[in-house]
Amino acid sequence: MNPAENYILQQPEPYKTILLQLQVLIEYTFPDIELKYKYRIPFYYLKGKPFCFFNASHKKKYVDIGIMKGQEIQIHTEYLITESRKKIASLRYETIEDINDNVLKEVLKKAASFY
Repeated sequence: MNPAENYILQQPEPYKTILLQLQVLIEYTFPDIELKYKYRIPFYYLKGKPFCFFNASHKKKYVDIGIMKGQEIQIHTEYLITESRKKIASLRYETIEDINDNVLKEVLKKAASFY
């Protein structure tokens, strides 16, 4: 098992369930995407370049999926969190029910179009 998968499986609930659901959705949507372990978190690479990452914030009680070219995305902006970051935007989930599959897929497909 690679360190990125280990990171996901070692998370307490509800983070583990959220991360596993996000992993399935991303890998189904992008069959050629590569999951690595960078900066002590799971990091997806698309076409050899950093694409998005997972961060489980136990202190703040959510899972972030950070999107590297997120600031360029002009759809579903009501869901994107930038917090004064210059390039990255995030989709944030506190529960498994917060995940909107269509929004996630559309946002990630838009981000992938920049690669």
